Amino acid sequence: MVTCLCVTPPFKLGILPAAANHQISDLKISQSQISNLVDRGQAFYEHGKLSEAIKVLKKANSEFKVTGDSLKQAMTLSNLSLVYQDLGKWEEAKIAIAQSFQLLENIKNNLQNNTSQAYPQIYAQALDIQGRLKLFQGEASQAIETWKKAAKIYSQLKFDSELIRNQINQAQAMQSLGLFIRARNTLTQVKSRLEQQPDSFLVATGLCNLGDVLRVIGDKNQSREILEQSLALVKRLGKTTNQNEITIQSEILIGLGNTALAQEDTSSAIAFYQQAANVPSTKPIVALKAKLNQLKLLVENLGNNNLNTAAILIPQIQSQIKNLQPSRDSVYCIINFAQSLKELNQKFSTNTSSQSTLSQNTPSQIEIARLLSIGVQQATNLSDNRALSYALGTLGELYEETDQLPEAQKLTQQALDKAIAINAGDISFQWESQLGRLLRKQENISQAIKFYERSWETLKSLRTDLVAFNLDAQFSFRENIEPIYREYADLLLNEKETSNNLTNARQVIESLQLAELDNFFRSACLQTKVVLDDVVDKQDQTAAIIYPIILPERLEVILKLPQKSLLRYTTAITQTEFENTVEQLRSDIEELKIGADPQAKYQTLYKLLLGPAEKYLSSSHVKTLVFVLDGSLRNLPMAALYDGQQYLIEKYNVAMSLGLELFELKRLPTKNLQVITAGLSEERHNFPKLDYVEKELEEIKSQVSGKVLLNQEFTSKTVQKQFKLQSFPIVHFATHGQFSSDPDETFILAYDRPIEVNELNKWLRNREEIQADAIELLVLSACETASGDKKAALGLAGVAIQAGARSTVASLWALNDASTAQLMGQFYKQLTKSYLSKAEALRNAQLSLLQQEEYQVPYFWAPYVLIGNWL
Repeated sequence: MVTCLCVTPPFKLGILPAAANHQISDLKISQSQISNLVDRGQAFYEHGKLSEAIKVLKKANSEFKVTGDSLKQAMTLSNLSLVYQDLGKWEEAKIAIAQSFQLLENIKNNLQNNTSQAYPQIYAQALDIQGRLKLFQGEASQAIETWKKAAKIYSQLKFDSELIRNQINQAQAMQSLGLFIRARNTLTQVKSRLEQQPDSFLVATGLCNLGDVLRVIGDKNQSREILEQSLALVKRLGKTTNQNEITIQSEILIGLGNTALAQEDTSSAIAFYQQAANVPSTKPIVALKAKLNQLKLLVENLGNNNLNTAAILIPQIQSQIKNLQPSRDSVYCIINFAQSLKELNQKFSTNTSSQSTLSQNTPSQIEIARLLSIGVQQATNLSDNRALSYALGTLGELYEETDQLPEAQKLTQQALDKAIAINAGDISFQWESQLGRLLRKQENISQAIKFYERSWETLKSLRTDLVAFNLDAQFSFRENIEPIYREYADLLLNEKETSNNLTNARQVIESLQLAELDNFFRSACLQTKVVLDDVVDKQDQTAAIIYPIILPERLEVILKLPQKSLLRYTTAITQTEFENTVEQLRSDIEELKIGADPQAKYQTLYKLLLGPAEKYLSSSHVKTLVFVLDGSLRNLPMAALYDGQQYLIEKYNVAMSLGLELFELKRLPTKNLQVITAGLSEERHNFPKLDYVEKELEEIKSQVSGKVLLNQEFTSKTVQKQFKLQSFPIVHFATHGQFSSDPDETFILAYDRPIEVNELNKWLRNREEIQADAIELLVLSACETASGDKKAALGLAGVAIQAGARSTVASLWALNDASTAQLMGQFYKQLTKSYLSKAEALRNAQLSLLQQEEYQVPYFWAPYVLIGNWL
């Protein structure tokens, strides 16, 4: 079976993968070469009975040693390493694989040209297992090199299925290093290789695994396409009596469900899971996982129809779980079921009017605790610390919900101990934050801060791994990760106000923003050079930093003035109320409802964000405000904040920073400015024409020199070519575009097709490598943040960062209006003045519109934001 790295259920188990026992290397070579013991080890392993697999493989190893069969002994040792890896026993795994390679080296030296024909395959599979170990230990580069050696052997042996599996693993390692383009290119090769194979269930499985990995790296649309291709192939192949082949269809359908869920297509996801569960003769464990995933979504989206379906599913799942043989899979299924039942009970407890049959028949908290206790016992008997940690921690969470805090703390500590014992940081951070929460509830604040800090540090160390190893759960970043950062910042800011606490709180929220960007790009993406505080202390002492932090019950704002300690002010307002205000403001301004009105909501927001800061800003002679915005605030233009008499832009230059660090800051050279402009005025790809783009490009051309690409000249190939040919410090796109929290929906429109954010970033980065100088300014006019997407500004931030531009000017909403051409013409005119910063140039351009009667409302001049270097 073509397999991929798909083992662990990350983040509270979430959505279960179709086949949690898929691995890098099959345990068997061929039936003629397998002893009964190794065969039994394979069976135990496939059924998640890892401790049993170790026992029989150890026995097989001893037998092969006695009989002098070094080749089979080497194979057995490498497979022992594989099972040890699954159990988190890294030292034992390292020893076993080292012993395997020592035997293989001895065999090679002794036999020379008479080496067994099985030797290359066993050696390649040992390399696969060694590569997996290196990846799990954070050595992704070494893992890739190890897998490349194995790939060369598979290619020589013409073992296509093993080569495909190997390349999928390489792609995952590349992605974990942030080598997104290399990963995608490798997966393209895999797809091509699969398409060259004759139709078979093996090819269908390879396509299924490819689809799963594409989802992991964020290519959800292609993931769905590949999985549908795999499903169509299985249907073409027709009926089979082989249960493994029958089960492939269920696994594909579960993969489709997971991808649909990632696309926020919940109804399709539920339908796919239901189909997967109903495939006749599929393996019971796979059908059960499909039902559990279906139940999870039904509970999260509880309505009358979903209530009825859930009422049918729950007794079916209860019965099937009772019939499962103890294994890692059975423990994970128990935990997943318990989590859905817990959430169901919570919903019924907050809706006392619900008296449905389901609410009356849903297992009680005591019954859920008994169920989890079975999972704890099974994991204990299996000597599976990973599964045991999940079970104990989930049981601790249940005790917390019933206010049995000391017992909850005890269970959570046990869960953390088990995770630490196997160096499982991806589990540890959950229990560290859970302990912090429990200690806070017991008013042990100092210890609570200690555990939140540990969780935060663990999350930072996992920046790459959180992206790389979240293979199938499609966990919600907002639900599982973001609260840890905010709860920790909340604790720090609730403590005695010290400079250290304020500094730490800012760092915590900044690391949240970095994690959001990592999650957006599916790779660790931000490498910065300059500390923002140092800039305002030393380089620009007329600038101040405004740092809002949105917490559940209040808004905190931290103010950094030049050469001063941090200041902080607080307003009591719930996160829900604040975010609703922000959302309504954005809607109002786009509908032209917001003007210079003392009653406007922008005045309310001004008071929240800047009211207490006014006296400090005035006394410090501040000219530029740099906002490091949190959450939904990033979708709003700060320039339009209104104090009752003036907009903020009338008082200050305004810029945004994506964190407390920046790319190296320097002023834009004003002489002989070169700009490449690309614009689309015609109707293309169902997007309406932009009437004023030609005028905009003419205005820019009148101020600065450079290359103009308009309409048919503005193709993806032409842009890529121009980036390679010439060095332009400024790149300006005047075309439709969208910023979204989904990278698949973040793009700019060229004449021939949409250019996705990752593709654009690749071109800009390649240009930087060739030209050896960074893009000083990237301008994206006529683009917009996706409607209704609270996290849409992530797309804008992602473009700004990944492009490597020191500064980015972009529009938060699209204006098909003559005002855009005017503003951009003024902006470039101001840029040529040597005494003006970029922030001043943009401010002057915005004021030039504001001073015209027809453009006085913020809709026309406010959407343009400057991100990054404001000098």
